[in-house]
Amino acid sequence: MTDESTQLHVVFSGQVQGVGFRQTTVQIARSHPITGWVKNLPNGNVELIAEGTKTACSEFLAAIRERMFEYINDIDCQWQTASNEFEHFEIHY
Repeated sequence: MTDESTQLHVVFSGQVQGVGFRQTTVQIARSHPITGWVKNLPNGNVELIAEGTKTACSEFLAAIRERMFEYINDIDCQWQTASNEFEHFEIHY
């Protein structure tokens, strides 16, 4: 069984803006084989798209949860088909 490329779409809610959440997410992404982006939303949430294997995306999400748990109240995750449009992981504005 192969671990095919997939896309993870996540919306984090809580006190996730103004605490270095996006920068920390980019730092964590550097140690995982994923691509995509993270950005602040107008309603105070943070949105993230990550593409890679399901294992890589799951481990990436777990690392974010572990590092930023004190700021996160809720995580809404959806798995989707990978678009393969990203070259690296970055902050979107």
